[in-house]
Amino acid sequence: MRRSDDRRAPAWAPSAWQAQSLLLAYPDERLLRQTEMIGQVAARLPDPVGGPLTRFLDHLGRTRPTQLAVDYVATFDHRKRCCLFLTYYAHGDTRKRGVALLRMKQTYAAAGLRLADDELPDHLAVVLEFAAAEARAGRRLLLEHRAGLELLRLALRDANSPWADVLESVSATLPTLAGDERGAVARLAAQGPPEEQVGLAPFGSPVFLPDPYMPTPVKGVR
Repeated sequence: MRRSDDRRAPAWAPSAWQAQSLLLAYPDERLLRQTEMIGQVAARLPDPVGGPLTRFLDHLGRTRPTQLAVDYVATFDHRKRCCLFLTYYAHGDTRKRGVALLRMKQTYAAAGLRLADDELPDHLAVVLEFAAAEARAGRRLLLEHRAGLELLRLALRDANSPWADVLESVSATLPTLAGDERGAVARLAAQGPPEEQVGLAPFGSPVFLPDPYMPTPVKGVR
């Protein structure tokens, strides 16, 4: 029997990943101008994927832009549990994280994607954008960081954040968690990432590194 992570992404998955990538970016005027287009995409997706995106778009439509910006910063820059940098969940600020960032950059470069100087390759919006263009390689990256994704999803849900709907949609594009994956999420929540501190200057300015993660027990996982 083939493992679930060996299956190819559904034909609709790249469209979903592109929409999710846009919605996880800072909510500036450019994003707000794209909401109608994103809504059209969401309407064509399977309900477990498109439904949460539609709910989030409804939130965008009824919330003042200045409040959206404040909420985004408060959620992703000031909440230690809500980190959009995926390698941080597995590696913390350790040498292993530096290696993981380098490998991700090499994966992008092999596909012809060059990041801007102010972008780290493990930001979830960047990973999703890559997956939208390179579905097989991008899906593999998402699966490799599934524990961190699920932990972020639950942290946002616990915080009653509207962005939890976007993470619900991301999770719905991936196979159902298997037992060993659930265990990885539970261990990560209980232990948090490694704590060894190292310089990561070759991989990005420290201003883009998230604050230390403070884990909370699993209920049942900027």
